[in-house]
Amino acid sequence: MCIFAKFFIIKFIMLIGDNITIRTVHGLEDIDMQKIRAFLQGAVYSWCITRKNEWFCARDFIGGDNYYWEHYPLGVLYFRHINAGYGHEYAFDQAAKDAGKILKGVLQDDNRVFETEGGYTRRYRWKNQ
Repeated sequence: MCIFAKFFIIKFIMLIGDNITIRTVHGLEDIDMQKIRAFLQGAVYSWCITRKNEWFCARDFIGGDNYYWEHYPLGVLYFRHINAGYGHEYAFDQAAKDAGKILKGVLQDDNRVFETEGGYTRRYRWKNQ
């Protein structure tokens, strides 16, 4: 098997579970997407170090006390809906969904293996071997 094929197979299995389909979020500048992904990657890294074997979901990083996104990379997700003429509630709901989609992509691209499980809110857990 060639090196490329081995890399592809390894990258493909970084997210395992009932739904590993990655949905793309459109309408963002590349630099904004890079910042959002880096922000979420940092949150995942911190979670995996401090809360091994615990499930997490996007709202653990972007909800609760972390809902005020204006001065963070995630603010772009919210304000693009506001700027399109939508109200706060809709904009926040859609931005949260967008962040969840991006988080799933971040986990798929990570070098570690994560498992995922559906429900009201999709959750993830690092499978540290």
